[in-house]
Amino acid sequence: MKQNNFKIIFLFALLIFINFQTLVFSEKMILTGCKNLNNSFIKNEYILDFEKSLMTRNYVYDSKTYKKHKITDLSIKKENTLERFLYEDKNLIFTDKIGYPQFYTQLIFEKNNPNINIKTVINGEEAISKISTCNKVELFEKES
Repeated sequence: MKQNNFKIIFLFALLIFINFQTLVFSEKMILTGCKNLNNSFIKNEYILDFEKSLMTRNYVYDSKTYKKHKITDLSIKKENTLERFLYEDKNLIFTDKIGYPQFYTQLIFEKNNPNINIKTVINGEEAISKISTCNKVELFEKES
């Protein structure tokens, strides 16, 4: 009887120990000071929240870029925030697809890499090009 009690207590203690060793890590990657190849910004940052699978982009156009885009799109704002869902595939981080099945774009990130690429697909033909380079990449881990 004592041996069975010992086994039960041991299994219970082992289970508690394993639960305390299983910590949840939530990561965030923040890319700041991003320079775009086509536009100029006062502020351009990307926040990748891996726990929520969400990319948040905060940006403020400079006056010249804002005026250029305002000519063709009256709904454009000088200061804006965009949110897109994220997923990982083969060490790359992709935003959700924007567009139609025959034509879509999505952003591509790599952990601790300051370069941001865009993937464009037109009728099954795929192209990847660099759109931005960031000055600072920070990776945060939060234990809970």
